[in-house]
Amino acid sequence: MKESRKKAGRIVAAACLGVLFVLIVAPLFAAGAEGPQGKKSWQGVDEAVVERIAREQGREPWPPVLFRTDLGDLPLLMFLLAGTVAGFAAGYYWRSLMEGRKK
Repeated sequence: MKESRKKAGRIVAAACLGVLFVLIVAPLFAAGAEGPQGKKSWQGVDEAVVERIAREQGREPWPPVLFRTDLGDLPLLMFLLAGTVAGFAAGYYWRSLMEGRKK
């Protein structure tokens, strides 16, 4: 019983250090991203490669048909919801995923 408490304490300490590391390091990386004030931005693959090649070939980009994912936090919300659904499904089917189906 004592060993399991030590192990749990180490796991909690490691998780806390990980969260603290992310909270300290993330703003340093985010400093290069473009904010509402128009600071410098990091281009993604879609802007740096795909759009450049499309323009070279004479094709201009058009706006999205269903959702305007370039505005606001909609992509983050969609990613969060997809992760929640995937996490729930993985948790629900954990035994069959790890042990295989028993006949």
